[in-house]
Formats: sequence, C-alpha cells, structure tokens
Amino acid sequence: MSNFRTEHLETLVALVEGGTFEAAARRLSVTPSAISQRIKAMERSTGQVLVQRSNPVEPTAAGDIALRYGRQMRLLEDEAARALALEEGEGGAVTVPLAINADSLGTWFMEALAGVDSPGVVFEVLREDQEHTTSLLRAGKVMAAVTSNAEAVQGCRSEMLGTMTYHPVCSPGFLEKQLGGKATPENLGKVTVVDFDRKDQTQNRFFRDFAGRPLRAARHYIPTTADYARAILLGMGWGLLPDRQCLEEIRRGQLVEFAPKQAIQMPLYWQRWTLESPLLEELTDAVKAVAAVEMHQG
Repeated sequence: MSNFRTEHLETLVALVEGGTFEAAARRLSVTPSAISQRIKAMERSTGQVLVQRSNPVEPTAAGDIALRYGRQMRLLEDEAARALALEEGEGGAVTVPLAINADSLGTWFMEALAGVDSPGVVFEVLREDQEHTTSLLRAGKVMAAVTSNAEAVQGCRSEMLGTMTYHPVCSPGFLEKQLGGKATPENLGKVTVVDFDRKDQTQNRFFRDFAGRPLRAARHYIPTTADYARAILLGMGWGLLPDRQCLEEIRRGQLVEFAPKQAIQMPLYWQRWTLESPLLEELTDAVKAVAAVEMHQG
C-alpha cells in the first residue's frame, strides 16, 4: 500500500460509496476524468483491477483490501481531527459503521453501544444475518461485526463473545390446535413456521436435527426481532427464540418449549479491524463487558 497516495485512497472510498464516477467527482470537487485517472493509477500500481465498471461500481476482491485500507486511514484522520476539535471545544464526530445480527441488536447489543462514553462518536449499524456479517467486514464497509464465523477476516482479529441459546417454541394454542398437543418429527414439518427472512436458517437447522430431513413447510417471514417474537406468541407459527425473548414467557405459560433438549447453541464472535485505534478498543471493551453478562460463557 506504500505506493498509494492519500488522494487515491480517498478517491476509491468516494467512488465505492458514491457508486459512480460522476458521484465521486461531485463529492471530491474534481472531474469524472480525474477520478478515472486516479483509479487507473492505483490499478497500475497493484497490477490488479480494483473496481468493476458496473452501475453502481463494485470493488473486486483486491479492491476490497484497498478499500478497507482507505477507510482505516480515514478513521485515524477522523479520530485525530475529533481529538483536536474537542481540545478546542468544538464539535466534530467520527462515524463507526458496524454489522450486527438482528437477535443481538434486539436483545443486548444496544447496551454495549450505550456503554461507549466517547464524545463525538456516532454509530451506523447495518443489520445482517450472523452468518453474513463478515461479508460486510471483508468488503471494508464496516469496522467491526458480531458474527457466527470464528475465523478472522484478513486484516481483522476475532474474539469469542459467548453463546446465544435458541429455544424451539410456540404458543399453547398452536401446540393444541395445530400439533395435537405434542410436536413430533411427523407433524411439526406440516405446520406453519416463522422465519426472520429468507436468509434465516435457524429453523431449518433445528428441524434437520429434530426430524432428520429438510423442512418443507409454509412460512411467514417477519423481519424485525420484536415482531418475529410476537408472531410466535400470537400463534402464527413455531420458531426459535433466544433466552431474553422467551424464558419469561415460557415461565408464565405464554409460550411452550416443545423440544427442550434440542435447543440450538449459537457461538458468536466479535471481529474488528486490527488497526490500533483507541475508539475501537473502547468499543470492543464495551461489547465484551455486556456479552459477558448477557451470553453463556465457556
């Protein structure tokens, strides 16, 4: 990366975030031709194509690496500018983009963000399935992610946060009316299931272990954490819910855990840039502190 000039890295970031050469040119107050020349200079330097000239443009695998480097440089510059602005009593803010799975976001992660006591810091949270959050990290679109992938993305470090337990549940009425009072491998696959979205594999994974075959059932797709839990509570179908969304309801008799011995254990990891950044260190400490309380350890 030593052959990259700062303005070239800024140009790559602006191009990918803007999506077109024209948008990047407006952002940097130069011509589209200047944007093109800078990108070509970077590609000559690396000997690799960095962006696909599509609409919008997309970084290649090599472009992802350069993009992450450019964003890391911008983070360091923003942190320095923020520190200087705070010294002078001025404003200034650093935006930290994060990729978080919906269940963590809906149950414990907000407490971690609230624990970051750093003036002038704002967060942009991108919600993504825990099996796909690392794709945003790999592309340089986020600085850190909660993920089910233990293997660290290149340029990142991975630390285990703990395990979320997912319980197979339904309403008492659903159990009686749709399952005849008992869930079996034969009847569970014939009734409606609730999925979070089309990427959600939790119910499929559970049913494969429970019945020994793929789940072929009618499905509701409810893509918000609270509404997903409410759909199950209202008897719209069965699904799996994490501890904080179902244990109290099970205790009160509002939900039934119909296969308690087959709850799913989901290990989650915190992956973040290896960049030496006081802000990322503070955020990491806050995330680990809350996870230690809210998730199963060991």
